[in-house]
Amino acid sequence: MSHRQVLEALSGLLVAMFVAILSGTIVANALPTIAAELHADETVYTWIITTTLLAVTVSTPLWGKLADLFNKKLLIQLSLVIFICGSMFAALTQNVGMLITARAVQGIGVGGLTALSQVIMAAMIPPRERGRYSGYLGAVFAVGTVGGPLIGGVIVDTPWLGWRWCFCVGVPFSLIAMLVLQRTLRLPTTKRAVKVDWLGALLITAAVSLLLIWVSFAGHDYDWLSWQTAAMVGGSLVLGALFVLAERTAKEPILPLRLFAVRTISLSSFASLFIGAAMFGSSTFLVQYFQLARGETPTVAGLLTLPMIIGLALSSTISGRIITRTGRWKGFLVAGAITLAAGMGLMGTMRYDTAYWVLALFMFCTGVGVGMTQQNLVLAVQNQVRLADLGAASSLVAFLRSMGGAVGVSVLGAVLSHRVGGYLREGLAALGVKAGATAMDGSIPDLSALPAPIRTVVQSAFGHAIADLFLFSAPAVLVALLAIFLIKEVPLRTTIAHTAEREPAPSTNGFRPGNGAQATAQPASADGIGPADGARPADGSRPANGTRPGSADGTGPGHHGEVTQGERRGR
Repeated sequence: MSHRQVLEALSGLLVAMFVAILSGTIVANALPTIAAELHADETVYTWIITTTLLAVTVSTPLWGKLADLFNKKLLIQLSLVIFICGSMFAALTQNVGMLITARAVQGIGVGGLTALSQVIMAAMIPPRERGRYSGYLGAVFAVGTVGGPLIGGVIVDTPWLGWRWCFCVGVPFSLIAMLVLQRTLRLPTTKRAVKVDWLGALLITAAVSLLLIWVSFAGHDYDWLSWQTAAMVGGSLVLGALFVLAERTAKEPILPLRLFAVRTISLSSFASLFIGAAMFGSSTFLVQYFQLARGETPTVAGLLTLPMIIGLALSSTISGRIITRTGRWKGFLVAGAITLAAGMGLMGTMRYDTAYWVLALFMFCTGVGVGMTQQNLVLAVQNQVRLADLGAASSLVAFLRSMGGAVGVSVLGAVLSHRVGGYLREGLAALGVKAGATAMDGSIPDLSALPAPIRTVVQSAFGHAIADLFLFSAPAVLVALLAIFLIKEVPLRTTIAHTAEREPAPSTNGFRPGNGAQATAQPASADGIGPADGARPADGSRPANGTRPGSADGTGPGHHGEVTQGERRGR
């Protein structure tokens, strides 16, 4: 495809990604107002966010596997329809229970948009060129992240609109995305006998849901060390073990276990889990910091997060272009993780009265780290798989990142409620005021209704507590950094999976390509990803432009220029 054709096809995907990003950012700024109107406490506030992340988490691998089996264009349009239904349901909600349900429906749609956008992009663009277009995704991410809070803030601050309209804004963009995708997206459809792994989807949904329910209520409704903890954690582990057994026997598993045999995939997925926990877990409460610790309006709170978004947009765009030019990506992952950990640590020092220019520097540093790690982890994984596993592998990274985010939000939400209560008690005691029951009930305070001395105590408590969340998130990034250090860099291919005979596969001596011998049903290689030596992919594809995997042109990571015996037989 030419650059123009790619951009035309990519336009609908970018609008779809904008919808997915907007669904979270536009609501985040309105959540304090929503929580106050629906009488939600801090735990429910967290669950309004967590429910969407949970739905995204559990649906992402299923969407990714469906993309390997069915028409990708129809699937992404279906995910847009589901998102529209969830948005309209959320706009009409009358209580917290309805809102949480609607957010779950939205999350299923967002899971499809997140997984399918990455899969479709990978099906159109070679890994070597994908860094360039990932910069466009980074720019859309930045626009959605900036525009969401601003639009949400304006809607909430406009009396004749109200927070319900926040859920309606994404609907016209979804309709536009559907029309653009219908006109511009052209992908070949491979007809295959399919069997969806519904049992695996059910088991992983139950396992993750039970774990998140435990994390959300532990320390609040029951002790961390209690029979409820034992029952929920034990149940989650049992369900997880059953999921692994189901995936071992499933004909078309939603998460093929053989993918974990590839070092790059397993380590990138592990890193994504902790990056997601740190990124979502801490940044989710940043808007709450500006509104509750600094007393800003929703609109101003959205504007104040601009430095983080600018850092993200710049780093993702610049790193993407350099990766396209050089084919090297690991250095950006390492630098991004270090920068993100430093940003988290610096954000952990903020207080309610910290100078904004200092906060701006800290946020910019954090944004730069996110921009260099988020998309490049997906890129590293996509470079290592064949076409048949592209959807499952891409969704695996997104799944673990979302699961990390959901767990992070739940854990840090519980920590926030506990820390705010402790700081409130200390502050009120210093004023000689006895802390009443309502002061520590976890509800979202109305700062305008509080006397000045009490308001300062509340602002200080929220500022200090939210800073602690960033501080607690920094070690998670360091764990991700360790995993990134262990990843072996493989230069990006210059062919897409449709034209590559063999995806890179690990061997005892490093990565080496397979050969082009003609076969349609041969045993898999030792890593379980590509066909064995002498095998040709089931789709019958050949290398583009006469290139072969492992050649010096970058189409595959050869082993010091060696040609294997299997390659000679295949010629």
